[in-house]
Amino acid sequence: MNTFWLKIAGIVVILVVVIVAIGYFSGEDEPKRPPKTFYDQAEEDKEKFLTKPQPVDEQVQQPNKPAKDETPPKPVQPPVERTRPAEPTQLYFKPLSEIDNIEAERLLNVAVPGRSIGRLPMTGFKLMVDTCRQIITKWPDSWYAYQAKRMLADMPPRFQVRYKVTKEEMDISRFTQPRPGTKPFNIKESR
Repeated sequence: MNTFWLKIAGIVVILVVVIVAIGYFSGEDEPKRPPKTFYDQAEEDKEKFLTKPQPVDEQVQQPNKPAKDETPPKPVQPPVERTRPAEPTQLYFKPLSEIDNIEAERLLNVAVPGRSIGRLPMTGFKLMVDTCRQIITKWPDSWYAYQAKRMLADMPPRFQVRYKVTKEEMDISRFTQPRPGTKPFNIKESR
């Protein structure tokens, strides 16, 4: 009677060892990247949502012509990269007054950390959603509204349902076309 239970326990141990061995040897060949920490995600959010756009006219630069006696410098070979940098996208925003710009920037600086905090377990995105809605309501044609809409669209779907985020609040297509009072800006989309 006692040997019967020992045999069952032995079979269970062998099955567990086989399952662990199969999982170990059939794993991916690529080394796994360590998971992002909260600090890494917060820094990524700051870079993604707080980088200001450049007006189109400021980015146009004339190449410097060398003097007649100077020899042109040799071109420097750029390092070979397998990934292409993000292409700038031209979008249209309404410039804000200095006071509105300061207030919108203050609100965006509340929304971005609210987004980072919302990713933590047992928290939500309420601070970010409320702040983004306030930005979209006050300055609907501004760069700040564009970033607020991007944050709302980038939120996990279950939170979009929880906070009743509408398609209009996430729609950034209006920024691709010129509208009265808007100016073109180049945006580097980071992924």
